Amino acid sequence: MTKTTQQTQNDTDLRTLVIGGTGKTGRRVAEKLTALGRPVRIGSRSGEPAFDWNEPEGWGPALEGVDRAYVTYYPDLGFPGAAEQVGAFARVAVAAGVRRLVLLSGRGEEAAQRSEEALKESGADWTVVRAAWFNQNFDESFFLEPVLAGEIALPTGDSVEPFVDVDDIADVVVAALTDDRHIGRTYELSGPRLLSFSEIAAELSKATGREISYVPVSAEAYREVLRENGLPEEFVDLFTLITDGRNAHLVDGVEEVLGRGPRDFADFAREAAARGVWDV
Repeated sequence: MTKTTQQTQNDTDLRTLVIGGTGKTGRRVAEKLTALGRPVRIGSRSGEPAFDWNEPEGWGPALEGVDRAYVTYYPDLGFPGAAEQVGAFARVAVAAGVRRLVLLSGRGEEAAQRSEEALKESGADWTVVRAAWFNQNFDESFFLEPVLAGEIALPTGDSVEPFVDVDDIADVVVAALTDDRHIGRTYELSGPRLLSFSEIAAELSKATGREISYVPVSAEAYREVLRENGLPEEFVDLFTLITDGRNAHLVDGVEEVLGRGPRDFADFAREAAARGVWDV
C-alpha cells in the first residue's frame, strides 16, 4: 500500500465533530461528510454525548475520538462571552487531540474576530469561514414567519446585503475540513449580487406567486418585537452589519475554494417555493 493510499484510508477513518449539527449549516456539513464516507459526531444538546456551549464539562466526552471539528456558536459570535467560550473550547479540543478546527464566522463582525483569534491561539490547524447573511434565514429561521405572513418588517432601511446560500457555505466548510490546502486561511463568502430587502421581497413574491412586502421599521420597534417573542435583544444590533454598509460589496470566497460561482437568491427562492415551505 502506498503512503498516499494509507493517508487517504486513515483520513476516511477520522471522526469529525460538527457543532450545531442539527442547524442550518451544520446539518448540511454532516450530510456532506457522511456522503464522503467520513464518520461524524453531531454536537448538539440532543446529541450523544450531548454538547452545550454553556456546559463545558460535556466538551471532553464530545471530543473523544475526534480529529477535527466544525465550530459554530449559538446565538452569535458577536454576543458577550463568545470569544472566551470559543477559546476555551479550542484549548480543550487541542488537548484532546483535535488537530483541525474550522470556524464559522461573520463578515465585518469585530466581536466575531475576537473569537477567531481565540481559536487560532489554541495551536490547532485552523480555517475561518466568514459568511454573509444566509438565504435560508427566509425558509428555515428568523424570517420564515414574516414571509408566511406576507410582511417582512426589519430595521434595515434600503441597505443591501450579498446573501449567501447555506449549501455553498457547507461545501466550503467540507473542503476546509478535508483538504490541507485550506489550513491557515480565512475565506469570506457572499452570494453573486447585492440585494435590498425590498428586492428580496420581490424575489419571494415572484417565487411564491403571492404578495410579500418589506416594511422598514426602527431599531427600537424591532427590539420590542424581540422582547415580545422572548428572543435576545442583541439580535437587533446585528442589523448594523447591513445598515452601515460595511459588507455592501461582493467577495469571491466561494469561487476561490470551490472553483464555481455562488448560488443566486432567485434560484434558492424558486426551489424553496417548489418544496412548499411558504405555502399558506
